[in-house]
Amino acid sequence: MRTYFWLCFLGIFHLAYGQHQPLLYNVDDLPQALMLNPGSQVDLTGHIGLPFLSQIHVSAGTSGVSIYDIFRDDGSDINARIRDATHKMNSYDHFMINEQMEIITLGWKIDQKNYLSAGIYQELDLFSYFPKDLAILANEGNNDYMNQTFDFSQVAFTGEIMTVYHLGLNHIFNDKLSLGVRTKLYAGVANVESTGNTGLFTTYNNQQGTNYYRHVVENMNFRLNISGFERFQEETDISAKDVATHMLKGSMFGGNIGVGADFGLSYQLSERFVATASVLDLGMMFQRKDVENYLYYGSYETEEVEPLFPELDENDQAISYWNVFEEIEANLKDETLEEAYTTWRPAKFNTGIEYSFGRFYPPCDCLTETKVSYKNRLGMNLSGVKRPRGLIYSFTSYWDRKINETQRFRVAHTLDHFSMLSLGLMYSARINKFNFYIAANNLLAFPDLGEAHGASIQMGMQLLFKD
Repeated sequence: MRTYFWLCFLGIFHLAYGQHQPLLYNVDDLPQALMLNPGSQVDLTGHIGLPFLSQIHVSAGTSGVSIYDIFRDDGSDINARIRDATHKMNSYDHFMINEQMEIITLGWKIDQKNYLSAGIYQELDLFSYFPKDLAILANEGNNDYMNQTFDFSQVAFTGEIMTVYHLGLNHIFNDKLSLGVRTKLYAGVANVESTGNTGLFTTYNNQQGTNYYRHVVENMNFRLNISGFERFQEETDISAKDVATHMLKGSMFGGNIGVGADFGLSYQLSERFVATASVLDLGMMFQRKDVENYLYYGSYETEEVEPLFPELDENDQAISYWNVFEEIEANLKDETLEEAYTTWRPAKFNTGIEYSFGRFYPPCDCLTETKVSYKNRLGMNLSGVKRPRGLIYSFTSYWDRKINETQRFRVAHTLDHFSMLSLGLMYSARINKFNFYIAANNLLAFPDLGEAHGASIQMGMQLLFKD
């Protein structure tokens, strides 16, 4: 039971670093920068992404413990390691996975002030807080925790798979200000969420009652909403083709739908300083099709059950307690409904400031007006993503270096909930009009991901067009 519980959490979530993509933020000659800030300064006349290859992004992380903390082979007892890990973490520690893949993307310069971009991408996002009290109760029982309350409100998780159709406009307002907006249509494939739960469970010493203990459940109200899974629950023989067909149908607006928007700006404070900001995925999903809700609620108090398992009486016979379950069932109700519900997308924000230096002189073309360009950029970026209990932040500082007209790299250091020393590297190269980039965060963790709290990697290929 203990090992299974931790496999459910760490075995699933040991891959993701988060949704922040600081290595591509404000990179003016990569169109992916427009997905992080639709108001970003753009140094392109057009772009066409290679289908399914223009951006692939995978990130994941755990803020409390790593796979190695639980499953290391050092001769120690795994149950002791699980207990140590459980007590080391708190209910705000979290696990998350985010994956994005661009299916189609393209953009073109309409005139001297406007750049239009559009595309389709697929996204998977999983997030869960660590339910510490529930983990202790599942792993150790309550025998050693008399008069201590277990809080079921710590259970909070979300997950979704969707396809996003988007259209964005980047507008140069004047010499200093660029503004951008992107509208989004969400096509939901599957969703699961359980947030806003309540419930307290306490076992008290009670020498005066019919048993040694008094168990109290107060205001239990647990709700699990899911959509997109009902068909697979009803059918026992599901093939890979059935799953693919179901996902394709949802991606083509055959499932649930939603709407959202991104907003961004860039402001040139001086010739060398630029400030940027963006808010992404201000939107919601309307879960109306293929919906199920599982509810478990009520309160009860009993003095007839042992802490976890009944001990033997003086005649070495188990104390009877099955009749109490009828009383529990009468007070804790469970229901299965098919009520529509609405979910909010995990909104994200970015703010940044960048300083440029080291004048860059491209090859002279007397027929083309060339704007001032610099080889080096030093920048800072503060990012956040909205989760059920509030914002989760990360702070990145970076050095961006343009090697020549066709190559550049970025070295970054990120501080977040997963690591205090996360080093990242991005490299981009262009051959004629073909561009390739690759970026990875927390490079020091890649030799042994089992010990890492997080890591991310992204890459892409596209055709870029410039004046």
